[in-house]
Amino acid sequence: MPEHRARKHHQDRVAETLREEIGAMIEGELSDPRIDFCHVTEVALNPGGKSARVYVAVDAHGKDIAEAESETIAGLEAAKGYIRHELKERMGVRHVPELSFLADRSGRFQARIEELMDRTRKRQKSATGEQAPAEGTAAAPQTQAPPG
Repeated sequence: MPEHRARKHHQDRVAETLREEIGAMIEGELSDPRIDFCHVTEVALNPGGKSARVYVAVDAHGKDIAEAESETIAGLEAAKGYIRHELKERMGVRHVPELSFLADRSGRFQARIEELMDRTRKRQKSATGEQAPAEGTAAAPQTQAPPG
């Protein structure tokens, strides 16, 4: 049975509200030293609305990113009860989904892909740049020859 558009729209609104509220809590209210500077990138709400996956991107400058991600996720998991209680108060709903926090690594993967693509472009430019003068020098005497 296809899912109704209204139900999907409602789930999208709930997920967006969860993303905004959890993001605001992370920025200003949670004081766990394990939680590094981060932001919520996406909240994926399961179709029944009983659970949600919260994807968090960690911005750790000068630190080991994997360690910062694991510490931040551990801190958020420890604060899960407080976050759910605050969400219930702020949103005014009976049921707040069970939250699971996951590190969002898509930005890092995208940056790595861009870096590799730039390297490939530079190699192609240098390869064509080295061949172009060789072709240009061979072509130059032909174009300078008198028509005649």
